[in-house]
Formats: sequence, structure tokens, C-alpha cells
Amino acid sequence: MDGRLAVLFFVIGLTDMKTNDCETGCLGRTPAQEAISLSLGSTIFQEQFIGQEAYVRYDMGTSFGPFQPTVGLSVTDTNDIWVGLGATHTTRFWDRPSGAGGYAQLHVMPGVYTRGSGPVLGHPFEIRSGAEIGYQTKNGLRYGLSYDHRSNAGLSTPNPGMETLQFRVSVPLS
Repeated sequence: MDGRLAVLFFVIGLTDMKTNDCETGCLGRTPAQEAISLSLGSTIFQEQFIGQEAYVRYDMGTSFGPFQPTVGLSVTDTNDIWVGLGATHTTRFWDRPSGAGGYAQLHVMPGVYTRGSGPVLGHPFEIRSGAEIGYQTKNGLRYGLSYDHRSNAGLSTPNPGMETLQFRVSVPLS
């Protein structure tokens, strides 16, 4: 997997911004659901499952157009650490009057990778981009399946990238 998830994030996000946000300011600041997300899942390197990862993410309580700032931290069972700051874009579907329904979310988060005894990714700068699909309850609690890819965007060789497949639970803070 290369940077296709990051490209998808920008294409969908900018299209949504043009369609829904530019009448009031394309990147206008609006309130958003602040949340903490916890994920557990598998790391994948060169198409092989190689271990487990725990991931925590904080989605800030503000959006700029369709983009919500977020910060994340992950640790693998081989002591690899990644920390980053970026944005999410969420699309809701199958909404019910109660507020429950489905959602799809894309994210892009540049960050720093520190290798423990896991794979060599080629550079300390690693961009994490991914997609999540799930269900949101009427009280804002989200359950989702997330897939992401991180790589150094060709800044150095090697640039093998690493993927994660995780189950995520997001808890609203307000």
C-alpha cells in the first residue's frame, strides 16, 4: 500500500469542503465532537502479521471545514512507538433520528516513529493514513474497524511501510 489512503483523504475532504463548507468559509472553525479513541489490533509488515499494537487518539473539539484535528500515540508489542498530529474527515450514513447510525472516517497524521525491535521503516518521519468504518450509538459512542498504513513518503530508502488492522472504540468527552 502506498499513499492512496492519504490521497483519498484529501480528495474526499476537499470535495466535501467545496460542497458543504465554502458558503460560510471553506475552513471555518466549528464545534466538533471531542473524543478519546482506544484501539487494539495487528501490525502487518510486507503482507505478514507480525505483532500487536495499542493505539490511543484524541479528536479535538473543533473542526476546520470538514477536517477535525487529532493527535495519536501507538505502541507495538515490539516496543515500536509512533506519535503524530493530523486530521480526520468523517462521513455519516444511515442516520437515525436518535443520532445513531453508521460512519466512515479517513485520517492523515504525520508523525515520528521510534523503532524498538520491530521493522525498519527507513525514517523517523512516518505518515499514518487510514480508513475506519463503524457504528455510532445515540450517545456518541463509536465502534469501528480501522485499517491504516504508515510510511515515510519516499523521504528515504528503504520505505517499506507498515499497516495496522484494529478494532477501535471512541468515547465522546462532552
